[in-house]
Amino acid sequence: MLDVGKWPVFALLPPEELRLIRQACVFGSAANEALYVTVNDEVFALGTNCSGCLGLGDLQSTIEPRRIDVLCGKKIVSLSYGTGPHVVIATADGEVFAWGHNGYSQLGNGTTNHGLTPALVSTNLLSKRVTEVACGSHHTIALTTDGEVYAWGYNNSGQVGSGSTANQPTPRRVSSCLQSKVVVNIACGQLCSMAVLDNGEIYGWGYNCNGQLGLGNNGNQQTPCRIAALQGVNIVQVACGYAHTLALTDEGFVYAWGANSYGQLGTGNKSNQALPTLITTDKERMVEVAACHTSHTSAAKTQSGQVLMWGQCRGQAVASPYLTHFSSTDDVFACFATPAVTWHLLSVDGDDYLTVAQSLKKEFDSPEISDLKFLVDGKCIHVHKALLKIRCEHFRALLNETDEDSIEIHQFSYLVYRAFLEYLYTDTINLPPEDAIGLLDLATFYRETRLKRLCQETIKRGISEENAITLLSAAVKYEARDLEEFCFKFCVNHLTAVTQTQAFADMDHDLLKNFISKASRYGAFKN
Repeated sequence: MLDVGKWPVFALLPPEELRLIRQACVFGSAANEALYVTVNDEVFALGTNCSGCLGLGDLQSTIEPRRIDVLCGKKIVSLSYGTGPHVVIATADGEVFAWGHNGYSQLGNGTTNHGLTPALVSTNLLSKRVTEVACGSHHTIALTTDGEVYAWGYNNSGQVGSGSTANQPTPRRVSSCLQSKVVVNIACGQLCSMAVLDNGEIYGWGYNCNGQLGLGNNGNQQTPCRIAALQGVNIVQVACGYAHTLALTDEGFVYAWGANSYGQLGTGNKSNQALPTLITTDKERMVEVAACHTSHTSAAKTQSGQVLMWGQCRGQAVASPYLTHFSSTDDVFACFATPAVTWHLLSVDGDDYLTVAQSLKKEFDSPEISDLKFLVDGKCIHVHKALLKIRCEHFRALLNETDEDSIEIHQFSYLVYRAFLEYLYTDTINLPPEDAIGLLDLATFYRETRLKRLCQETIKRGISEENAITLLSAAVKYEARDLEEFCFKFCVNHLTAVTQTQAFADMDHDLLKNFISKASRYGAFKN
């Protein structure tokens, strides 16, 4: 399940707020701006607010989320951003809203005044339903349900596709050779635009000095040009990096072209490619490609869910696809892109989806489907035999010898035994430090090495001058060497206070003798 907490800008949000997030986008030159949508379809923004890009009506930065009232209830279906930054969204009703930096008319409102609040982009779009938006550094393109593309903003290299290099102040349909074609997918590099057609053809226009249009040359294009080198290849998705392009075919192959100084084409070298180059991997078919116009990072996902990355990865140039442990291409950009922005609008699984770990945790001590109960101090703890056998050698041996559905425990308290069983379901212990001593006893008895280590860490966090001798005694009793050494050093460092406690007065004679001897060698009694 996607975890938005991997993006540092969300680090201060409390867990209860993070759980409400259903969509999110991180952007800005330092990944210090973010928008998110909650389960109630409320929209919030936080961050540095450059050029008013948070849409809050002012230029004030905010470390705490603030609500964007005008967007609440709009149901965002697509979102993109530029480097100004400017932000553009499409709603479920097909409307387009834009705000932020507008020095090149990239907001499409006919002016060059920055927009501090989301405003409807209306010119030539009022009768259209927009399904997807994409932004370059300072230009915007939009795709309608009819398969038409509209563009506006900065046009120094022809990225608006109007046939000139004059900036486009309001949305204008990109026609030329797309006039009678149906576009199904769009993307933007910094200064170029790409479109995939329903018949699998792909077109590009705008800046091309790195070969990012895939035309076999380095000349800019002021109108859409078909990538002839991919004749006969059926493209289903395109993604653009800063100056490189990735395309996914219907057979799961990936082609790349454009700039390659960081290895972002995945060809094994750093040579630019002006023609589409097939990326060779020994993995199965790909189902997604990912890139972002703010970075030189590339990623792809296989049919079985494996994620590969290449290009600029936290300062390193990775020239060939590298298999990661991630489950989402989004994680690549959170952890390895510079800046660590999102490459598209994130969708977060809701509470109706539980991971395996979450499902197991939910079923602990639930009588509904359990097949075994432990009776401890007259109380029941409901568990599942199969899980206990998998997780604990003691239970594997015990339950293979009995078919009982109820087992009484006399050696340990209810609190301790429940914490032990819960640990088998969750891999964590939920006990205060003073009660963890009993669990340490159990872990020693059942030879649960990892649990023993966790108990020691928990006990360490609760040590004080009053209980240090008690904890030291427990550590010696249960042969917890690391904890014993920790408690001993604490006692020596707080020797005056510790020796005045009742626990010290009641200390076992042999333990006291050993403590004094060891403390003496440690230099505790030197003047």
